[in-house]
Amino acid sequence: MKSPFVKELEPNQVITTSFLVHAKEVRQKRTGEIYLSLVLGDRTGDLDAKMWDNVTEVVEAFERDDFVKVKGLIQVYHNRPQLTIHKIRRMDESEVDFGDYFPSSQRDPQEMWVELREVVNGIANPHLRGLVNAMLDDGDIARRYRMAPAAKQIHHAYLGGLIEHVLSLCALARFTAAHYRVDLDLLLTGVVLHDIGKIYELNYERGFSYSPDGQLIGHIDIAMRMVADKLRAIPDFPPTLRTLVEHMILSHHGHLEFGSPKLPQFPEALLLHFLDDMDSKMEAMRALIEGDRQVEGCFTTYNSALERPALKMGRFLNPSAAAPAAPSKESAPAPPETQPAPAPDSPFAGKLRQALEHAAPTQDT
Repeated sequence: MKSPFVKELEPNQVITTSFLVHAKEVRQKRTGEIYLSLVLGDRTGDLDAKMWDNVTEVVEAFERDDFVKVKGLIQVYHNRPQLTIHKIRRMDESEVDFGDYFPSSQRDPQEMWVELREVVNGIANPHLRGLVNAMLDDGDIARRYRMAPAAKQIHHAYLGGLIEHVLSLCALARFTAAHYRVDLDLLLTGVVLHDIGKIYELNYERGFSYSPDGQLIGHIDIAMRMVADKLRAIPDFPPTLRTLVEHMILSHHGHLEFGSPKLPQFPEALLLHFLDDMDSKMEAMRALIEGDRQVEGCFTTYNSALERPALKMGRFLNPSAAAPAAPSKESAPAPPETQPAPAPDSPFAGKLRQALEHAAPTQDT
């Protein structure tokens, strides 16, 4: 296991450890020399990194999505940790344990899969249960469903994130369906199928990115295609029920400007949208607070998806528990040297100094 992880790094710490390269840019100093600006990461988070010197020796040695071994100094820049790299080399895959570098659900994927199949088998409507089981019985779909993140970066952006998100929605669906007296079978079907296109929209074998189908089609249309493929083998599926299922997939983003070609137009579709939106936003805020690397203050950085920063409650209620770290010795300005008072350089200067000292007011006792 690698050590230390990103979450364990402290200011003024010299480290030698390994990372996955999430981003790599070659930039230019004012002097014309090049430097490297990197985003490095592991399963616990990301870290901004800069390499200022000897860049020409290593600039072609690694690329994005490579594993690298680095030695450097952790400093604080703009209230966030930043790594100044002294040495870096590309690592062979045989040197790394992939589990150290990719964020994943804290739950066991097989355990979540068993739970999901139990939920689906509890769907009373035989047509809906048959459709969802036909989807999950597909070996490639099943493998990807257990592994896929729910998003590239906004929410549940880790391996197993999709199925964890869906199970959370299943729990919410059971409670809210009874409260609002809607069709639980239809709602659960929408929950399981609404994001199923993400298993092909995203690449998640080595970092998270969009696949060609993800870039060109998107997960909503991919899901529609997947449902159509499975329904060809279920000829007696009621056409009206198919329309309802398809509408829930198409409308689950809730707004035209958010990518849904249709607005939710019946209670189960509207409820699916709001549950999906709530669960994704709550997870996004949890991840924002947990992953924030601000050294000082009780608020996180601004999150564009949530359109706000988030309050770190622990620091807000107990400010003394998170005292800011001392500035890096290398980056801190040297204190000015104390100089003795200069001697008078002329008789006139000496008399003027004496006159000023006699004229200085005395304090009342």
